[in-house]
Amino acid sequence: MDDIKKTGNDYDGDTKDNRDDNDDSYEKVCFMCRRTESQAGKMINLPGGIQVCSDCMQKSFDAMDNPEIRNMLNLQNFTGMKGFPDMGMFDIDYIRERMQPPKGVKKPKEDKKEKKPQAVFDIRSLPAPHKIKAALDDYVIGQEYAKKVISVAVYNHYKRVRTGTNSLDEIEIEKSNMLMIGPTGSGKTYLVKTLSRLLDVPLALADATALTEAGYIGDDVESVLSKLLSAAGNDVEKAQTGIVFIDEIDKLAKKQNTNQRDVSGESVQQGLLKLLEGSEVEVPVGATSKNAMVPMTTVNTKNILFICAGAFPGLEDIIKQRLTKSSSMGFESRLKDYYDDDPDILTKATTQDLREYGMIPEFIGRLPMIFALRKLDRRMLVRILKEPKNAILKQYRKLLELDEVKLDFNDEALEAIADEALSRDTGARALRSVIEEFMLDIMYEIPKDDNIGQVLITREYIEHKGGPVISMRGTGQALIGERQN
Repeated sequence: MDDIKKTGNDYDGDTKDNRDDNDDSYEKVCFMCRRTESQAGKMINLPGGIQVCSDCMQKSFDAMDNPEIRNMLNLQNFTGMKGFPDMGMFDIDYIRERMQPPKGVKKPKEDKKEKKPQAVFDIRSLPAPHKIKAALDDYVIGQEYAKKVISVAVYNHYKRVRTGTNSLDEIEIEKSNMLMIGPTGSGKTYLVKTLSRLLDVPLALADATALTEAGYIGDDVESVLSKLLSAAGNDVEKAQTGIVFIDEIDKLAKKQNTNQRDVSGESVQQGLLKLLEGSEVEVPVGATSKNAMVPMTTVNTKNILFICAGAFPGLEDIIKQRLTKSSSMGFESRLKDYYDDDPDILTKATTQDLREYGMIPEFIGRLPMIFALRKLDRRMLVRILKEPKNAILKQYRKLLELDEVKLDFNDEALEAIADEALSRDTGARALRSVIEEFMLDIMYEIPKDDNIGQVLITREYIEHKGGPVISMRGTGQALIGERQN
C-alpha cells in the first residue's frame, strides 16, 4: 500500500511509515466523507486507527437499522454493538493508510481576534472620567456639563459594582440613577448610545410611552429588563451590570383633571420604583410579557444603571412662573417675560418643578442625578455638521468619493443649513432632513456624467436661489448648475 500515489484533493504519496504520529500539523480526516476535523467537527476513533465524523457514524447506524441492510449484513440480532460484523472483512492496513491526512491539509490557523477576551469592567481598566468625556467629545458636540456629569456618574457606578461591599469598612455605596432633561434633538439618546458603545456594556433602549400598568394592553415595566437581557445574549450576570435607558419619561406624568383611570402615568411610575431602587425581579426570557409559555429568570437590578430622559414640554413655563413669582415686588423684581429668551431655562429645574409637572416624589427621589441639556444654537449645529467622526457632511463626501467626485460646502452654506434646521425646531434631527432635500438632485444627476470632478454647495443653492458650482475633470472649468424642480 505504501507505493499508492494520490493526486488532486487526495494524497501526495506520504505514507504512514514516513509520517510522525505526533505531528500536530495534520488534521484527522473522516474515513467515509473525507472531511477534515475543522470541517466536520471532532472525530470518533474506532479500532484500527480509523476516524469517523459524527454525521457519518449516525448515517451508518441509521443504515444498519434498515431491515434490508441488516439481512444483507446478517445483523438480525443487532442491538447496540452486539452482532457487529467481523472487522476482518476489511484490510486494516489499507484503511489506516487511507486515514493518513493529505500533506496539503494543514490545520487552519487559529484566529487570534476570535479568541480575544471580551472587555470586562474592573477598577484598573475602567477609564477615568476625563477619558470618558474625551471619547464622547469625538461624537457629541457641545453639552459639556451633561457629558461631565454622565462621565463621573458612570465611572462611580462601575467602581461601585466592582467594589461591592468587600471594602474593609463595609460601607455600601448606593447607585446614582440619572434623569436627563432636554428639548427634542438635543442629543439625549445619542449620548447614551455612544457611551454604551465606548464602554462595551449591554444597553437596553425602552420607550416609556409603551409601558402600562400590569393587566392592561401594553408592556409591563419588566419588559425593559427583558430588552436588557436580550442585549446581553441572555447572560443574566452580564445583564445585571448593564445600562437601561428609558426615553420619553415625561409621558408618565400624572394626568391632571381626568376622571379616567391612569394606566400609563402615575401607576407606571410606581411600578418602576422597585426596578430603580434595586430588587430581584422575575423577567420573561425572549418576550415582553409574562405568560405560561415563556420561561422566566430572576434579574437583580441592584447594579443596573438606569438613565431616564424626557423633553418635558411645558416645564419651562413652570420654571418661569416659580422664578418670577419669587421676585415680583421690590427693587429686584423681574417682569414675567424676563426668562422668555433664556436658552438655559431648563438647567434651573428643581425637584419641586418636576413634582408640579406630574412626577411623583418617590420616583424623583430614586433619580438623584438630575441635569439638563442645552438647546442647540446655530453655532453648535454648524459644528455638528462637520466635526464629529461620523458627521453628516463626512458621510455624503464619502458617498460621492465612491463616484470619484469631490464634495465641498462653503461656510455660508453651512450657516444656511443651520438656520433652516433651527426654523424646524427639532434640534439636530432637522439637519439630516434639510441635507436630504438639497442633496437629492445632486445624488441623482452626478452619476449621469463621468466628467464631473467637483461639486461646491453654496448658500444660494440651499435657499433655492441658484444651483451648485460644478467643476469638470482636468479642465478646471466651473459651471453653475440649476436646481431641479
